[in-house]
Amino acid sequence: MAAKHSPKEKFETAEKHAMHYNTQLPHLIIPEYGRNIQKLIEYACTIKSKEERNKVANAIISIMSRLNPMLRDLTDFRHKLWDHLFIISNFKLDVDSPYPKPPKEILTTKPEKVKYPDSKIRFKHYGKGVERLIEKASAMKAGEEKNAFVEAIANLMKKSYLVWNRNTVDDHVILKELALLSDGKLKVSDEFQMTSTNDILARTKNMNPKVDESRQGRDRDRGRDRGRHGHGGGGGHSRNNNRHRRGR
Repeated sequence: MAAKHSPKEKFETAEKHAMHYNTQLPHLIIPEYGRNIQKLIEYACTIKSKEERNKVANAIISIMSRLNPMLRDLTDFRHKLWDHLFIISNFKLDVDSPYPKPPKEILTTKPEKVKYPDSKIRFKHYGKGVERLIEKASAMKAGEEKNAFVEAIANLMKKSYLVWNRNTVDDHVILKELALLSDGKLKVSDEFQMTSTNDILARTKNMNPKVDESRQGRDRDRGRDRGRHGHGGGGGHSRNNNRHRRGR
């Protein structure tokens, strides 16, 4: 004969097997690790023996490392895991960590404001990097090394120019702007010849084949659009003529 259960026991049994929605469960402190890790850490906080807590904490760290393999490339990978362990425990877990325990203020302290560079760029298509290279070249002593460096900067400026304007580029314009950026301190020899536009574009094409393919695809799409809007109307006219000839 089946044992009778009191209403309270029946309610507890139903509550135990009932479905619980995430909205009814405690807040996940770091969702990336999931609820099971949070439950394990909560269980570790209830262990009275510190030696046993240390063993459980190290086991949890091992599981956390497997859940986030992408973090293994970081230099402070293990340190970050221990920080997350303490954060998930609400800083209640008392274990021997190989790293200093993070303070509670780490979650509320705002990071320092990153200073945005306020210096103006004279020619934005060259960027700030080229200006810094020119400053460095201007400070160098005269010689073959400086001449080679200046010639390399000139070719880099031409390459940067072609990123924004592939139709026309004049070597004299590049050299003139080099002189402007260096306040007349940098000049190339009369025998110097810059890398040709075709060579630069060919190298860029080989380095970025996908970009070039997408550009060609856009050009083909534009050609089709022009054809649909009347520029390619001759095709329809020729088809009509062919039908007329077959009718004869």
